[in-house]
Amino acid sequence: MGTYAAVVLAGGAARRMGGVDKPAVPVGGRPMRDRVLAAVADAEPRILVGPADATPPGVRVTREDPPGGGPVAAAAAGLALLDPATTVVALLAADLPLLTGDAVAVLRRELAGSEGVDGTCYVDADGRRQTLCGVWRADALRSALDRVAVARGGSLAGAPVRALLDGLRVREVAWAGGGPPPWFDCDTDQDVRRAEEWSR
Repeated sequence: MGTYAAVVLAGGAARRMGGVDKPAVPVGGRPMRDRVLAAVADAEPRILVGPADATPPGVRVTREDPPGGGPVAAAAAGLALLDPATTVVALLAADLPLLTGDAVAVLRRELAGSEGVDGTCYVDADGRRQTLCGVWRADALRSALDRVAVARGGSLAGAPVRALLDGLRVREVAWAGGGPPPWFDCDTDQDVRRAEEWSR
């Protein structure tokens, strides 16, 4: 499948969890962001976008402009650190504590085997795209970021993810592996408790 990079988005206000540093919340004894970074341990580089007191060795950290500017601004900050020759990048939320290397590999294989597709992402049982659990062609994301910036007068702050992916050719992937859904994200304390149960 070749090499790939990973950009993990760890910003956000976590309003439904009282404004805590959500990616730092532990699941199974490890911060959620560290679990996501472990799922892409074979990526080079691994970039974390957002505040972080401590990260695993070899992880580069940057911030979106402005801080708190949202996932599209964060994606731009992460991609800005990639070598121009990078062709494939996993774009992941930092609150996916059940993500595994096998689940990322499935997305990479689907992308490698799909001509004319800009990216792959998981879909849930109701057919909703889990857009921040995907693998993308880096050039397609760069072009999309440029398009959104132009449409918004040069600013990516507050842009929704759907604006970034609008017009991209996406292959939707249903999880068929064993275990819990890798795209499960934690937006509430109840979600964290459920992830804890799954991770045992």
